[in-house]
Amino acid sequence: MRATAAAWIVGACTATAQAADPSAIGEVLEHSQQQRLDAFHAAAEGPRADAVRASFERLLQALAPGTSVELRVIGGDTVAETLQGHVIVANERLADLEEGPRLFVLAHELAHVMHDHWAAMGGVYRRWVPGAVTPERTDPVAGALGRDASLLSHRQEFEADAWALQMLRRLGVPGEAAVGAFLSLGAQMDTVTHPATRKRVAALRALIAEDAGR
Repeated sequence: MRATAAAWIVGACTATAQAADPSAIGEVLEHSQQQRLDAFHAAAEGPRADAVRASFERLLQALAPGTSVELRVIGGDTVAETLQGHVIVANERLADLEEGPRLFVLAHELAHVMHDHWAAMGGVYRRWVPGAVTPERTDPVAGALGRDASLLSHRQEFEADAWALQMLRRLGVPGEAAVGAFLSLGAQMDTVTHPATRKRVAALRALIAEDAGR
């Protein structure tokens, strides 16, 4: 999720409080994710989109055949994101990366699908908002919900990085390709949903060193 849980929940309440039958939190989350999906623009067909699809197909065939997942190649600013637990959006500019870093980015998103991260996040929201989404229910818990959702999101990002690194190894791709992905895409500071790039790179380097020492 891109906004803080507190900010997001206020927006959800504004929309649902006007409804005659306010939705349960699961329905509101799904609607929010669908709106985000609908806002993306498909990339133009061509070599770049084809390269991203080819890399993703390589991952699926080698690591997760039969997995229920959909890839959408997009334009715009977003690099890659997983929505609704099974839809991966990946920017066509990933084609400009070398194959190893591109595979890492796609494997990271696939990890969110394989580990059911969306379901786990939904569980956090349902725990704090067990009934209909109304201001009376959500305002008192928005801060605690935001904290728990952020902590879980950070853990999921580290978990997805570690899984993607393992998948690179299985494909015979050097682990440094994972670090190369971050170097190519640029550094980011901590956000509510993602740890800072330096933290993620440090975690990856520790895993690479651990593997080298075995």
